[in-house]
Parts: sequence; structure tokens; C-alpha cells
Amino acid sequence: MQTFQLSRGQDVGKPDVAGFYDPLTFSVQYVVSDPATGKCAIIDPIHDFDDKSGATSTQHADQLLDYVRESGLEVEWILDTHPHADHFSAAQYLKQKTGAPTAIGEQVVEVQKLWKELYHWPDFPADGSQWDTLFSEGEVFRIGELQAGVMFSPGHTLASITYVIGDTAFVHDTLFQPDFGTARADFPGGDAHQLWRSIQAILALPDDTRLFTGHDYMPGGREPEWESTVREQRQTNKHLVGGMTEQDYVAMRNQRDSELPMPRLILHSLQINTRGGRLPEPEANGRRYLKIPLDALQGNTA
Repeated sequence: MQTFQLSRGQDVGKPDVAGFYDPLTFSVQYVVSDPATGKCAIIDPIHDFDDKSGATSTQHADQLLDYVRESGLEVEWILDTHPHADHFSAAQYLKQKTGAPTAIGEQVVEVQKLWKELYHWPDFPADGSQWDTLFSEGEVFRIGELQAGVMFSPGHTLASITYVIGDTAFVHDTLFQPDFGTARADFPGGDAHQLWRSIQAILALPDDTRLFTGHDYMPGGREPEWESTVREQRQTNKHLVGGMTEQDYVAMRNQRDSELPMPRLILHSLQINTRGGRLPEPEANGRRYLKIPLDALQGNTA
């Protein structure tokens, strides 16, 4: 199975993008680097968790560190696109290892407020202070000499953002590969109308923009894929072709979402990821514990 691929930038100001696929969670983590300076950012890193045993590890995050070291890169940013519902974020682990600051979109505070109530955390600071930087819509920052920008892309979650870096865009769970379609919008705070509008904003980027997705579910048993272009998505995405209107899309999305089970790790992951990737503090016996609310979410149990 293909679990690594390097997409080279073809000109000045265009980054190299290394994608690392995790077959267990169908997730992709990225190292996006500036060939001119060797500076890089890590996007959506994974902290491994086995829900059957409760075991955690840093195998996938360590793969990123190995790649950074072997490629002679220097990490400037650790970026999350949103609080993930299907894997733990390794942002804090990588900050400890590299010293690089963590960042996410400022609307994460709205997600924190929702989950603070679901987890019954009366003392939890839902203020985004768990990250070093909260990006605003349209904010610009740099990775080496690369210009990077922030697009708010709500719909899948309230806090979803897209990072536009040179000729690339990291579209998290808003768009998948064209043969799989688009993200679900039924998580707490999700909205199919917002998702449609976020997709249209992404598809308004230049045709040759390289798009990198947060997951791939290998439809038809094909190899994992995570790179496409705006042109490819506009012309062939199975949820967008055929004269699809916003109303058509919302009806399709809501029907499809009503048939989907909640992600297996959603209740595990959000209590880590709303804390910026921090595991719970050890209790008096030295062990860490997750808190799983019962009957907090509605969803198909298939």
C-alpha cells in the first residue's frame, strides 16, 4: 500500500509536499516545505491511539520527525486544520520535540464551547489558549520564503480552515478525492449550507492549485490518494458535477449523513483535540483516563 508520496513544487514560491498516509484512520499528515530555505510546516499530525487496548504511541509523528531530519528541514509551524473527530492530534508532542509554535483557526473557541458542554467540563477554558496562534480569516504568514494564507472553510466543523501555501491548498475534510466526494456536515456545529459555500470558495482558486485532502477511504479498493487539482475537482467530483445547486447539494448531503455512523473515535478524539493535542493529566495512580459521555450524540449505529 502506498503510504508516502512527495509532490515537488515546480517553480519558485511553490512548496514541496510530503504526504504520509495512516491506514488505520484513513488520515493524511503533511510536511510542506520551502525548497529555497529548508523551512517547513507540519499539518494535521497524528498521535496514535488504539481504542481496543487504550495504548498510545508516537509512531506516525516520529515518521514526520525522521523525514524532517533526513531532508535537512527546520520546522517553523505545527498546524491543524480543525479539531479532528477520528484521530488524536500530535501537535503538542511535536511542539515538545521541535519547539515550533502550534496554530489553528480562531473559530476553534466555538467548537470548544460545544464540547465543553458535552463533556461537562465547567472549568475548561474555551478560549483557544491551548494553541500558540489562532489564525483569523485572510491572515497571512510565512514558511521560509513561502507565503501562506488562511481561508475559513466551515461546514464540516465550525472551526475548519484551509491553508493556501504557494500553489497548494490543504482542504482538510471539506473535499475528498473526486471519486469519493465531499465531507459530512452532521457533527455538532456542522452545516451543509456552509459546507457548500466553503467548497465554492476553494474551487474559485486557480485551476492548477494542488489540493491536499485530510483523508482517503480508497473507494473500489484502489491505492490511497490525496492530491488533486481545483480543475479536477470542479470537473469530476462525484458530489459536485451535473449542474448541482446549493439546494441539491444540501439535500444530498443531509440524506447521506443521516445514513452514516459517527466516527469510531469521535468521543475519544475531541477531548484531546479541543485541548490542542494534550492528553489528559495523569491521576493519582499515574494513569491517564478518557471521559466518554453516554447518549450525547445521535447517529446511525450501523
